[in-house]
Amino acid sequence: MTPQEFEAVLAPVAARVRERSLDASLELDLNAEFGPRSGTYAAIREACHAAIAEGWMCDREGGGIRYGRVIKPADSLGGLSVDVVDMDTIRGPHHRHPNGEIDLVMPITPEAKFDGRGAGWLVYGPGTAHYPTVTEGRALVLYLLPGGAIEFTKT
Repeated sequence: MTPQEFEAVLAPVAARVRERSLDASLELDLNAEFGPRSGTYAAIREACHAAIAEGWMCDREGGGIRYGRVIKPADSLGGLSVDVVDMDTIRGPHHRHPNGEIDLVMPITPEAKFDGRGAGWLVYGPGTAHYPTVTEGRALVLYLLPGGAIEFTKT
């Protein structure tokens, strides 16, 4: 699994997101088309595990969270950047999404939840903020950020 191959795996999702508002409707569409029972979800999950095993994904660690930006905002992905985090029953640093955030929750521990949600897509609209939190086990979370925009905040 190379970064270029990983980008290709994400292409169908990026095409669906392109020109869409980041809202509940997009979340429903992503879960219907690319949810946990889909081939695309399985391909993304498998690609993440392969890239982590190869050492180029989640290659940084801070505060008990493994993380990394694996794709800078890319024209081929409609201007989305891609980050992946590996979290195990932990609350991450507070941050704001100036342009919104699209998350794919991939539990490693079957019961694991990210911000109270199990496997699947979660969409935060522009201007939202949160403490990203994984409970009940370990999960990988893929973040798609329009323009790569994220603002870590002091609370």
